[in-house]
Amino acid sequence: MLQSEQDRSALLGKESPMFNAIKQEYWLLLAVLAALIALPMEHALLGHGQGVALIGAVALIAAIVCASLRVAHHAEQLAERVGDPYGTMILTLSAVLVEVVILAIMMSNQASPTLVRDTIYSAVMLDINGILGLAALMGGLKHGEQSYNDDSARSYSVMILTAMGISMVVPEFIPEADWKAYSMFTIGAMLVLYAVFLRMQVGPHSYFFSYAYPEKKNRGGEGHGGGEEQVNVGWSIGVLVFGVIVIGVLAEVMSLALDVGLEGTGAPPVLTAIVVAGISAAPEILTALRAALANRMQSVVNIALGASLSTVILTVPVMEAMALYSGQPFQMAMTPVQTVMVFITLIVCAINLNDGETNAIEGMTHFVLFATFIMLAMLGL
Repeated sequence: MLQSEQDRSALLGKESPMFNAIKQEYWLLLAVLAALIALPMEHALLGHGQGVALIGAVALIAAIVCASLRVAHHAEQLAERVGDPYGTMILTLSAVLVEVVILAIMMSNQASPTLVRDTIYSAVMLDINGILGLAALMGGLKHGEQSYNDDSARSYSVMILTAMGISMVVPEFIPEADWKAYSMFTIGAMLVLYAVFLRMQVGPHSYFFSYAYPEKKNRGGEGHGGGEEQVNVGWSIGVLVFGVIVIGVLAEVMSLALDVGLEGTGAPPVLTAIVVAGISAAPEILTALRAALANRMQSVVNIALGASLSTVILTVPVMEAMALYSGQPFQMAMTPVQTVMVFITLIVCAINLNDGETNAIEGMTHFVLFATFIMLAMLGL
């Protein structure tokens, strides 16, 4: 009997690492449970009135955020293994992947033709004015001036301006009969831009996107090895991929429930786009705020501007390819108000991020622009 109990204890001991790893994924397991409940109940959810559909949509959005937090957590673990600039690139690409999956599913359900445009616009406002603004404000209040590599800010800013100009300003002047030709050109231009940028980011100019923190070298070196030993690369990649699949399943039901729940309520058209952008940016917000409070502004700049660039330069080709495949063009040209807000944002960003240091005043300017974006959205502009 004693021997049997010892064998059982030994067996449990052998299984404990995997059991502990699974136990840490309780937020993802909660999202899986939500998906298992939502899929068979989809018709009931949509057929029991607007109120039930809206409550269900909110619950599904919460479940998607739970899954996206775990996706970002494992992307962040992989990022810590490889360091900057590769690390923040993994983090921002994972967020864009979540956004593209949700957008693709929502567009397949015949969503608004302006959803892609409004989502990209909302993501840029949220990343630059929301994340960068709040992080610089909080970090500035705690640490004063925070240093970073200004080469990265300039590189990101000019790329964002170019990408948004080509894909979201110029289309206003393209004749409707030529939309397919310009869509194919846009896809090629975005891919070439990103290929060159990626070559620069991970190649001979990778130092543009990193910053040395002399006071943290020893401490980082001491703790780094231990951190690496605790990261299971295969497990993190597996959970990341699985999390994106779960998000896709949840997004399928959520998009339908949200459409039914908001129908006839007078909610601003851009609300759905803000929801999609907010879901994908939620993990980045937490990561950027932690970095700012730890006086690592370079990570904040890489996350905020890198996410904005990745959103434009990677989402546009995928969505344009979908439009070409379906034969139905999206409305990609920004409205005059959106164009003005983007240009003000990028001008303020260029002025604030030209000296290699941020402070609370610069953070507040961006955060006020973010508040203006929210106010304009509430007004339906």
